[in-house]
Amino acid sequence: MRRGAGLALLVLAAGCGGPEAEQSGGGSVAITTATARQGHMTRWISGYGSAVAASNGTATLSVAQPGQVTAMLVTPGAAVRAGEPILTFAIAPSALAGFEAASTTLAVAIHQRDTTRALLAQQLATRDQLTQAEKAVVDAQAALAAQRREGAANAVQTLRAPFDGVVATIPVAVGDRTQAGVALATIAKRGALIATVGVDPAERARLHPGSAARVARLNGGGTLPGTVRRIDAQLNPTTHLVDVDVGFPTGALLSGEAVRVDLAAGESSGWLVPHDSVVTGDQGDRVFQISNGKAKAVPITVIRSGDHVDVVSGAIDGRRPVVVTGAFQLEDGGAVRTAR
Repeated sequence: MRRGAGLALLVLAAGCGGPEAEQSGGGSVAITTATARQGHMTRWISGYGSAVAASNGTATLSVAQPGQVTAMLVTPGAAVRAGEPILTFAIAPSALAGFEAASTTLAVAIHQRDTTRALLAQQLATRDQLTQAEKAVVDAQAALAAQRREGAANAVQTLRAPFDGVVATIPVAVGDRTQAGVALATIAKRGALIATVGVDPAERARLHPGSAARVARLNGGGTLPGTVRRIDAQLNPTTHLVDVDVGFPTGALLSGEAVRVDLAAGESSGWLVPHDSVVTGDQGDRVFQISNGKAKAVPITVIRSGDHVDVVSGAIDGRRPVVVTGAFQLEDGGAVRTAR
């Protein structure tokens, strides 16, 4: 519910029914009143999940060569700074042999080109032969450069954190032999956490990126403001719910914390009245307003019910107070008096 409308209804006008609510004598009902206002109330749906690293806030460390993990320098959950070593990795002998072969191929190609150039000067070789020799040098240089970029030139490599963050996962152990490109560690950027929660698929159409959210720890604490960032277009195969990503203030939660998130799913408009003023029964839903010192029943339709405030529609007169305490004791036309 919007703050302004909520504050207007929280000030119950006990004893503020005005002169027309004053009544003395037997048979009258003691009441308190409040003012009905036109307004809006947000509909909230809840989901449960945990704080995790955002997909665009993580980096996976790997080596483009097969090899073996030789040392682990941090543990999962550790805070690291940019450039801090994470683990060391020894390149497999077969990969090193490939680099040596590429180096040898380049040396041979250079020698062949120089020899062909000398023969051409003596008219013992053709221009086409020199062109082919020069192309072989270029190809060998490119192959060796590729090997260098993939780390084959370094027998032992130290993988470092690319930015300040937290070690999210290390799926390997010291001594593990891995293939080329296998993930060795994942680093989550500091402050790049989101809350991922599951919601009923039937509610998905009511949610939108940018909508408001409220994030709360399951183990207690205050509520954090949040914003819907992403809504999955498929069911989570494990939970069979729709995953929703919610952003929250940086540093407010730790990775892995369990949370409950309330998501704004549209607004309902109408008369805002205290929840306790709505009377239900065989005659339908109604509220009572004060007219000339008497209770007047006003049929209503409850659009949305809340813990403290309901949104209703009906022929409510905004100039007349709505009965709160004592409403269930009233009948249409009954006498009332202000509760002391």
